[in-house]
Amino acid sequence: LAKAANFAQRHDVPRFYNDASALINDPEVNAIYIATPPAFHEQYTQQAMKAGKPVFVEKPVSVNAAAAERMVRLALEFNLKASVAHYRRRLPLFNKVKSLIREGVIGNVRLVRIATLQPETSKIITQTEDPWRINPELSGGGFFHDLSPHQLDILFWIFGVPKEIYGRSLNQAKRYTAPDVTHLEAVYDRDVCLQGIWAFNVAESATQDSCEIIGDKGMLRFAFFRKSTLEVITNQGSENLEMDYPVNIQLPMIDAVVKFFRGEGNNPCSLEEAVVVMKMIDRTLCLD
Repeated sequence: LAKAANFAQRHDVPRFYNDASALINDPEVNAIYIATPPAFHEQYTQQAMKAGKPVFVEKPVSVNAAAAERMVRLALEFNLKASVAHYRRRLPLFNKVKSLIREGVIGNVRLVRIATLQPETSKIITQTEDPWRINPELSGGGFFHDLSPHQLDILFWIFGVPKEIYGRSLNQAKRYTAPDVTHLEAVYDRDVCLQGIWAFNVAESATQDSCEIIGDKGMLRFAFFRKSTLEVITNQGSENLEMDYPVNIQLPMIDAVVKFFRGEGNNPCSLEEAVVVMKMIDRTLCLD
């Protein structure tokens, strides 16, 4: 409560709580942002919708696809709006990547390669007093569950629903109960192939955050989790595009969500779309 009071005072917020139900049922609150660990997303979505309020839910949308599908049914049952915080859809880098692919700059896309290699105390993973991200009961898995939704959602946003998915997760270092290595392969429409590897147990000198989208006329190379230069490589040469990186990283997405809740725009990321990502993640744990 003291932290909430301090934040409210610094940002001129008239109300603060240490109880989620009290906040959800405050008649002056007209929309709910659910930013708890994923294990509680479904529960708070249900509470918010029972109170007649739309929700903006953090990623991953829940601990697994079954829970995410129940959230979809909740939104239909209560006829309320819901969006998911796959905010990279609204960043200049990924909009540029999508437009270059659609313009045919790299020709027909053949292969996507993702490598997310991080030491155990990675700088791209938010550090918290309670390491809930590596507690499968709270997060659904490990660091892969925390980071990969951003990447897999962008691929879905560009290439659509994958036709085939193959995956495997392992706990190599056994420093905690969650997997620390995940391998994922998928095939999208037009036989676009994904090869992805996520490892959170490597030496700091082996750190890597890269995505390569390879076509028959060139390739795009960029990073997902740091201020990124978009490298465009074709037979005519290469070009580095410096992309804007908002200080308030979620602000463009939040603007779009607010417009959607007000009836002024389309849903920037639906629960149904987030289910696609959760189904891909589930396959790495051999859940279906």
